Amino acid sequence: MRIAIVEDNTLLRENLVLLLGGETNFEVCCSFGTAEEAIPVLMKNKPEILLVDIGLPGMSGIDLIKKLKSVHPDMEIMVHTVFDARHTVFAAIKAGATGYILKGASPRELVESIENLAKGGAPMSPKIARAVIGEFQDVDGSAHYLLTPRETEILMELEKGSTYKELADKLSVSHHTIHTHIKKIYEKLHAKSRRDALTAARKKGII
Repeated sequence: MRIAIVEDNTLLRENLVLLLGGETNFEVCCSFGTAEEAIPVLMKNKPEILLVDIGLPGMSGIDLIKKLKSVHPDMEIMVHTVFDARHTVFAAIKAGATGYILKGASPRELVESIENLAKGGAPMSPKIARAVIGEFQDVDGSAHYLLTPRETEILMELEKGSTYKELADKLSVSHHTIHTHIKKIYEKLHAKSRRDALTAARKKGII
C-alpha cells in the first residue's frame, strides 16, 4: 500500500516515514513539507493513501485535498492534525478527506486507522467523531461555517497573542494578506477589535 505524507514539521515527518515505512503492508512512496511541493508529484503519481496536515505554510491542507480529489477521486485521504474545531473538520470532509486523526494519537492507533481507511472505513479520533455527531444535533450549526479554515486558523493564532508579522511569517504570506484576512474576520463577526472578534468567536463555538 503506497502512502504519501504532507507534513511541514520536519521531525514529525521523518518519524512518520520511519513508523509507516516499518510496517510490512505500507510503503512510503514520498513525503513533502508543503502542498506546493506535493502537488506536481501527486497529480501524476497517485498513492493509495495520503496522510496530510491541515495547517501547512502557503496552501492549506484542505485546499490540497480538494485539488487532489478533483484529479484522483478514489484516493483515500487521512487528515493528521491538531485542529479539532468542527468547522475545520467538516471543511476537510467536504473537501474529500475520509479519515481524521488528531496528532497525539499513539503510533499503533495511527497505523490501525490507516489500515481501517484502506479497508473502506472512515476512522476518526473520538473527539472528532463526537464533533461530527454534535454537528447533526446542533440546531444552529451555521455558525461553524461562518469563517473559512484559513480565517479560523488565523483567529486561533490571534487568540495565542500572535502579531501580524508573526502570522505572516508562519503562514508564508504577506503582511497585507494577513490584514485582509483579519478585516474579513472582523466583518463576519461584527467586531471592531481583536478582543471583540475573539469574544464573538467563543460565543459562536468557532474557537
